[in-house]
Amino acid sequence: MQFLNYIIGKLGKKGYKIDERLSKRDKFIILTDKFFCLLRGFYYKIFFKHSSGLLFIGRHCKIRYCHRITAGKTITIGDNVEINALSVEGVTFGNNVTILRNTVIECTGNIKNMGVGLVIGDDVGIAQNCFIQVRGKVTIGSHVMFGPNVSIFSENHGFTSLDMPMISQPTIRGEVIIEDDVWLGTRSVILSGIRIGKGSIIAAGALVNRDIPPYSIVAGVPGKVIKSRLPN
Repeated sequence: MQFLNYIIGKLGKKGYKIDERLSKRDKFIILTDKFFCLLRGFYYKIFFKHSSGLLFIGRHCKIRYCHRITAGKTITIGDNVEINALSVEGVTFGNNVTILRNTVIECTGNIKNMGVGLVIGDDVGIAQNCFIQVRGKVTIGSHVMFGPNVSIFSENHGFTSLDMPMISQPTIRGEVIIEDDVWLGTRSVILSGIRIGKGSIIAAGALVNRDIPPYSIVAGVPGKVIKSRLPN
């Protein structure tokens, strides 16, 4: 057990300790799964623009335009994750990034106008079923937590003309910036052109359509600051 904790620490998760209640059979199943994820990672690593550490890839993933992806140390990608990295600046993952199953990262919707790019910092956890649309640039800081089913959008459709279907009107892109140490609650939605300040918490189900000051707690539709984490 101590040896496993040591290995996990070396992979970037400092202070991480395995639950002592895990049985030998549990640990065998976990290690076997990680072994096959690592084998798939070695395969994908060949095609990445750069990868400086171990890469764990789950089953049935679809990772396209790998040559535009730069990855730091210890990247874990769960089952059924889809990443379309086709973009001007590509996709950059920091160290110790985890993306759980069924999450979609879509940098380009059609090839007439490529997305700008995605940057994710260190120690970021993205839970199941999240969606990150990268049309304008999306920057996610370090130590950021995503709950399940979080959505980020960096583009809107124009709708000013009544003589043209909205699908044919020009799109409007806006950069999305999520600063360090932010917690995005389950099913929260972040709209185009938004900056979420450091240390903020976005409550479950909130829709963020305006910039959020650092250390804010936001809830509601549309999202409003209901409290500050800063001392009075």
